[in-house]
Amino acid sequence: MEREITSEFEMRKLGQTIGQQLHGGEVVELVGDVGAGKTTLTKGIAVGLGVDEAVQSPSFTISRTYQTAQPGIVLAHYDFYRLTDPGIMADELSEVTNDTDVVTIVEWAEIVNDILPEGHIRIAIVATDESTRRVSVEGVIL
Repeated sequence: MEREITSEFEMRKLGQTIGQQLHGGEVVELVGDVGAGKTTLTKGIAVGLGVDEAVQSPSFTISRTYQTAQPGIVLAHYDFYRLTDPGIMADELSEVTNDTDVVTIVEWAEIVNDILPEGHIRIAIVATDESTRRVSVEGVIL
């Protein structure tokens, strides 16, 4: 699927639509430059999952977790922009991405790509101008 997004509102709405289709066990890789809208999309996904707290970028903390409205399902949000050694997170990420009670979102996954499970969802966001983004989704979203 490929879609053109022209506002932050539309990016959040797309995320919400995606989040409503997730039920646990999915791994979502977000690809895009700084400022492309990865965290904005994640905020929408969180709304779709029924997260009732403000989602923040984990750029400085590496990860954040949120309870969803779905009983027992957790949203785990990782940002590896500042990570230089993938070994630091390898065990945790491997465990989380294999947990069917967790929806895992990973920004800047290049450094841990060999840890992500085969068949994960990949969402690429490309800025085509100041306010427009081209979003492509690869993988299965049920």
